[in-house]
Amino acid sequence: MDLNENRPVEKDELTGDKIISGHEYDNIKELDNRLPGWWIGLFVITIIFAVIYVFRYHIMHSAPLQENEYRNEMIAAAEKYKNTTTSATVDTATLIRLSDEASLATGKEVFTKNCVVCHLAGGQGIVGPNLTDEYWIHGCTFKDIHNTITVGVPEKGMISWKAQLNPLQIQQVASYVMSLKGTNPPNPKAPQGVKCE
Repeated sequence: MDLNENRPVEKDELTGDKIISGHEYDNIKELDNRLPGWWIGLFVITIIFAVIYVFRYHIMHSAPLQENEYRNEMIAAAEKYKNTTTSATVDTATLIRLSDEASLATGKEVFTKNCVVCHLAGGQGIVGPNLTDEYWIHGCTFKDIHNTITVGVPEKGMISWKAQLNPLQIQQVASYVMSLKGTNPPNPKAPQGVKCE
């Protein structure tokens, strides 16, 4: 079955129909066949779609264009999160380690989602250093750990997380990292850095 409904050249010779257009190049003859029905149908559908699209979006304005839809989404997001900005900001001058269960649970979620690849689930380290021992490469105070998470250590492969995490999440994950000290997970990575007192 020929989906394109082409007429073979033999029919031209038998019936006298002119399907050979007269153009020939390198012994290739151009045939004057009709366009396939499926192609014409698809072409008609695209024309109908274009007419409906122009009428709906540009004449009737019954649906927003991409730019307007994006602007509306941004306004809705700003409205939704306008009251959460104060709770998600952290003053680094008065930065404190969080110890409540909810903050540590959220910190653990952030750690599990983002840090396990390099530090493993127990914080024992694989690519990244062991977070459970007394040895630290970039300082062992809460502010040091918070700063390491915030700015990263690009030369060692750790990215800055300030673009992916809000300040409160960084404070929560830093607090969780501090809580890992002394947990003694299985197969810890060898100590790196300076022993912190």
